[in-house]
Amino acid sequence: MSKILVTGGCGYIGSHTIVDLVEHGYDVVSVDNLSRGFGEMNERVSALLGKKILNYTADLSIMSEARTVFEAHPDIEGIIHFAAYKSVPESVEKPLMYYQNNIGSLLNILQLATEFGVKNIVFSSSCSVYGNADELPVTESAPLKEAESPYAHTKQIGEGICEAFAKAHPDYRVVLLRYFNPVGAHPSAQIGEMNKRPENLVPIVTQTAIGIRESMTVFGNDYDTRDGSCVRDYIHVSDIAHAHTLAVQHALQQTLPSNCEVYNLGTGEGVTVLELIKAFEEVSGVKLNYEIGPRRAGDVIKVYANNNKARTELGWVPKHDIVTMMQTAWAWEQALAAIEANK
Repeated sequence: MSKILVTGGCGYIGSHTIVDLVEHGYDVVSVDNLSRGFGEMNERVSALLGKKILNYTADLSIMSEARTVFEAHPDIEGIIHFAAYKSVPESVEKPLMYYQNNIGSLLNILQLATEFGVKNIVFSSSCSVYGNADELPVTESAPLKEAESPYAHTKQIGEGICEAFAKAHPDYRVVLLRYFNPVGAHPSAQIGEMNKRPENLVPIVTQTAIGIRESMTVFGNDYDTRDGSCVRDYIHVSDIAHAHTLAVQHALQQTLPSNCEVYNLGTGEGVTVLELIKAFEEVSGVKLNYEIGPRRAGDVIKVYANNNKARTELGWVPKHDIVTMMQTAWAWEQALAAIEANK
């Protein structure tokens, strides 16, 4: 049973990945300073798995705090690095905070990986590294265009750091996973996205449907797309989570084609914002109160994945369609409402 360190383990994707790792036989240690993650999520993951998942509330951008985790667990064999700020609008407003946190934590993790001999590393990247891609569906070999936000730029820089690190350490294995748009929740409705002020589309949709928000805004309907709204590749969070398990497995078994590989994680299907809203309305039976607003700074017009590389080399196959994504997101929102009602 290999021990895997999951940074950002109390966040949305991190929590689902911990569940998937444990269900596939791995031992997991979490670190999350709870600046964006939730202690309650750790409790929920532990309850769902029937075993306590240890979380360290260390700030990974501070080396002394990050080191304590590695010193306590010298038997860590792999690292999945999620811990980062991820809000596009906030990154536009506070770029220095994003560079300091996202790049600083990665540098510390890689330094500690060399000191403690942890040779298997998975880096949480994003399709935002592509910018406004010239060709769709986008492949891993597509040139990285100018980043549309400081957040996206931190992911481009992070990938560059990981690639340079892998060249300098040929006995290490580094996997870069470029997520498209993670949505939905665990089928149990025990864990999901907990942000009370989300900026991602789907939790805004579900909060509007349940009445937390009076209305929601679709940012732009004059883009060059089939209905004027932005196109994204929505992928179920459980499918994203399982890709990390497969990436760690291949790294540990040394079955990756090279010591630094990059993979797109998307369904390969582009869905517009308005199409997603319609899908949700059909699943939930709730008519959403939304309005069309101006375009939002930092938004890419359209992007969706070619996922052939992940399918072929990792054996990864996304299992959930847009209907399941909306069903699980709605079930999770209703579960959150029940929790609030019982407090």
